[in-house]
Amino acid sequence: MAPHRRGSGDPAWQSAPDRAIWRTCRTPEGPGTLRVTVQAREAVVVAQAWGPGAEWMLETLPQLLGSEDERSGFEVLVGQIESGGYALVRELATRFSGVRVGRTQRVFEALVPAVLEQKVVGREAWRAWRWLLRKYGEPAPGPAPVGMRVFPPPEVWRKIPSWDWHRAGAEAVRARTIVNAAVYAERLEAATSAEADRLLRALPGIGVWTSAETRQRAHGDPDAVSVGDYHLPSLVGWSLTGQKTDDAGMLELLAPYRGHRYRITRLLELGGRRPPARGPRMAARDYRSF
Repeated sequence: MAPHRRGSGDPAWQSAPDRAIWRTCRTPEGPGTLRVTVQAREAVVVAQAWGPGAEWMLETLPQLLGSEDERSGFEVLVGQIESGGYALVRELATRFSGVRVGRTQRVFEALVPAVLEQKVVGREAWRAWRWLLRKYGEPAPGPAPVGMRVFPPPEVWRKIPSWDWHRAGAEAVRARTIVNAAVYAERLEAATSAEADRLLRALPGIGVWTSAETRQRAHGDPDAVSVGDYHLPSLVGWSLTGQKTDDAGMLELLAPYRGHRYRITRLLELGGRRPPARGPRMAARDYRSF
């Protein structure tokens, strides 16, 4: 469930001291709150849910945890490619054999934070996400941790005034992209991953990276590569060859795993080799002061 968390203090996702995961969602039936725990000895997942969307969240929990993750052919691919850096992939596939690509089945809910993360550092995007959910999200149903909020419906996103986008720290380009996408939210929810990719990229302000980030989470697409990511090409290149690379080089390295390229990048994020950090980190901008 970790890919669905948007930074520390995410109002829609919290990890409690008892290791329970709390998550809110605007389901087709309305707002809902989900609490998930794992009983490791019994190998059992225990879940509770509250709100109008409670039943939907419980019914779709297996998909969220990856029950429908299509892994056919992946082990064969991993076994066939053992030379060089690809031996690391085989090692990670064994070490993280339980990792699955889950799906939320909520496209617009995955799209908004992806747009906020466009071309900015994570801290900047997550700050905007927190501000907007705290301002426009409704309180989470049930005994959720204090401060949890439910993602607002598309009609609310369409009506957020320009000054509140500014207060959140999101400039006009990202704000317009989200407001425009909200008009097509219902159509996006009904699309398959391939259809959603076409529809998303037809909308102003949404490109390959944003579409991939959305489909990874909403559809559990194991092949959706985040082309255009600031860090990913370096991670893939350094893990597999010991050298940094660009998007074209990353796609060439991932080509043998077509059909599972996002799965490979997820494994590398969990246990790959990152290039040495040199120089200062990119600073978070603050549009609120402009």
